[in-house]
Amino acid sequence: MAVRFESIVPTFRIFSVEKAREFYLDFLGFKLDWEHRFDDNAPLLMRVSRDGMVFYLSEHHGDGSPGIHVTVYLTGLDDLHAELTAKKYRYYRPGIETMPWNVRTMGVIDPFGNRIFFSERINK
Repeated sequence: MAVRFESIVPTFRIFSVEKAREFYLDFLGFKLDWEHRFDDNAPLLMRVSRDGMVFYLSEHHGDGSPGIHVTVYLTGLDDLHAELTAKKYRYYRPGIETMPWNVRTMGVIDPFGNRIFFSERINK
């Protein structure tokens, strides 16, 4: 049987469930798939998704390091930029840059220092 990779699910470390929801759900437009705690006093792990892209957001001290950098390739970067700009999010107003390696990219930084770069390839 041949190896077939299906997806990558990054885990972002978070320090505030409220700020994580505000950024990932309200601003970026992800939906909450599920939340899990081992008990009422345990850290939260949540899964969020949007159009087939999945992220884990975790309060667990061993899950991820703040400041991770993830690149997400997509089509429709201008549409995503317009959607986010229209929300007038108080803490971030991203722009689009053209990079020398034939991509246009829009970077966002979550409240915990994690960086997500939404990138669209330029066909030449």
